Amino acid sequence: MLNQARAGQRQVYFVDAAHFVYGPFLAMVWCFVRTFIKTPAGRQRINVLGAINALTHQFVSVVNQTYVTAQTTCELLDKLRALHPADAITIVLDNASYQHCKLVVAHAATLGIDLLFLPGYSPNLNLIERLWKFIKKDCLNGRYYPTHQQFQAAILESLDGINTRHQDALKTLLTLNFQMFDKVQLLAA
Repeated sequence: MLNQARAGQRQVYFVDAAHFVYGPFLAMVWCFVRTFIKTPAGRQRINVLGAINALTHQFVSVVNQTYVTAQTTCELLDKLRALHPADAITIVLDNASYQHCKLVVAHAATLGIDLLFLPGYSPNLNLIERLWKFIKKDCLNGRYYPTHQQFQAAILESLDGINTRHQDALKTLLTLNFQMFDKVQLLAA
């Protein structure tokens, strides 16, 4: 699929959700003197179902404050089809129940989008996981936001920069270098 994308015959997107909970994101955990850090309380959050193009790093997302559901996934598929009306599209995603359900599979088939599900417990194979780590580092680690609105605004501002001001930083982070092993024999412990 990636070779077809490189040849201009297909669009490949890596998809996953990030659930940013309004709370502390510590940057360091040790110090010589006990320090108290202000942190917000509560369970307010912002959910981002995102898709990152494997080659161009174009970012597309659906954002809400409730839950990521099958309907949210279908909404993202609609956005991707609208961006590439005539192209073959492959979506690489994990096996989250809201992505693997009959509604999403049927909707993807209707739109002519191929779904490629990763093996279980393999987030290292999903390129977008690197993006979520970058977003946390860019706007959350070691920062305190007095209100949920400021917290949300910081995340949205960082997400808005993916297609513009963060492009250079993401070029080295979002590479398609995955370590592959052929014929590996696993030993029981």
